[in-house]
Amino acid sequence: MISFAFWDYAVLLLFFVSLLITGYIASRRGGSDEQSYFLAGKKTGIVLFIVTNVATWYGGILGIGEFTYQYGLVTWFTQGLPYYLFAILFAFFMVKKVYQGGTITIPQKIESVYGRGAGKTASLFVLILSSPAPYLLMVAQILDLFFGLPLFWGLVISAVLSIFYLIKGGLLSDIYVDALLFIVMFSGFGILLWSVYTSAGSEILFNQLPASHLSLTGGLSPLYLGVWWMIAVWTFVDPGFHQRVKAARSVNTAKWGIIISVVLWLVFDFLTNVTGLYTAALLPGISDPKNSFPLLADRFLTVGFKGFFFAALFATIISTSNSFLFISGTTIGIDFIKTGQKKKAAIYGMIISAGLAIALALLIPSVIGMWYLIGSVCVPGLLLATLAAYFPGLNIGRGVIQAGFIAGSLSSVLWYILREAGKLSPELELIEPMIVGLAVISILAGGEKINAVFRKR
Repeated sequence: MISFAFWDYAVLLLFFVSLLITGYIASRRGGSDEQSYFLAGKKTGIVLFIVTNVATWYGGILGIGEFTYQYGLVTWFTQGLPYYLFAILFAFFMVKKVYQGGTITIPQKIESVYGRGAGKTASLFVLILSSPAPYLLMVAQILDLFFGLPLFWGLVISAVLSIFYLIKGGLLSDIYVDALLFIVMFSGFGILLWSVYTSAGSEILFNQLPASHLSLTGGLSPLYLGVWWMIAVWTFVDPGFHQRVKAARSVNTAKWGIIISVVLWLVFDFLTNVTGLYTAALLPGISDPKNSFPLLADRFLTVGFKGFFFAALFATIISTSNSFLFISGTTIGIDFIKTGQKKKAAIYGMIISAGLAIALALLIPSVIGMWYLIGSVCVPGLLLATLAAYFPGLNIGRGVIQAGFIAGSLSSVLWYILREAGKLSPELELIEPMIVGLAVISILAGGEKINAVFRKR
């Protein structure tokens, strides 16, 4: 349990009240039509685009603390740098196509090119991929750390904090709340890092940490590092990226908004990674490295500032959970229910999504486990269909798209099961299930091309 004083609770309470008030006020500013609700009227300027794009990127903040505590700077090399690269590629090669795509969701785009069957399958994959379950679980775990709150009630409170303003205000409320959360998360980690630095200095990092913690590769194998870089291809099918690009005021707003976001990701990664290094140097032997950030704050921050840092932790997670809850609700409302009243259907969709997320979090109470499985299953097939839909020059047939969904997912799941059961050699265990799925769909797409060449002859 973290020790909290009255003023820490007061700061935390003020944060939650501010969050709800901001979301409520924003909900009264938007229009009542569907474009206003789902895409903020397509009027998102570059400042709001940047702050919401940056804030929604860091929902797994406890995982970043855990990874840095255990492995050091390689966290940035595998969890930061490759995502910058894929985000910049997205800005230059996909933003214009997504913005001018004429649809709201990724499944709608896939359906417009490959038919209803592919669209339905894509809807299911996006629904799973955008599940807010990992983020609701993290908020619930922090509430447990403070108050010893049972997991179920922690999940319910977490869902309410995210859904309260989304029901009325839609994406506009999400964006304005993210702007508040952006300020809190940067300020909170800045205060913690400055407090630790002024107390411990910088020499302790070089004197106390093993050399591998200060190496970009961490002494890990090139294959292992390469796998993490490949996983970052996830960026191309991130539903949040697609949604915000469509909500931007113009193509250039989205393009340059993403590029400037990369700069701010670099700043936030510096704050979190160096803070993680300090935790490894100053608090060796933590039984659960997932709690490394909270434990460092508990030791170094004074009354009031400690409460503010925990508000920053909540802000970092909630900024992602509210976005994913809105995306998954939109997917249910638009792509599954298919009614003329899309807004009403999306509201029901968010309630259903919150219920499913709570159930999933109770069934798999491990954030890392959920991320791992969700990404491995959904990304390979969805990546092929999304790229093929936006780049017609790839000329991928309907049969390959449907086969890619099935074969990409099944091969990933099968590899995951074999690895968990210890049926693979040590060399093969290094290969991530998602990579296997990506290899399978690459073979499918490549086989179709080769077959087409022979048919022409």
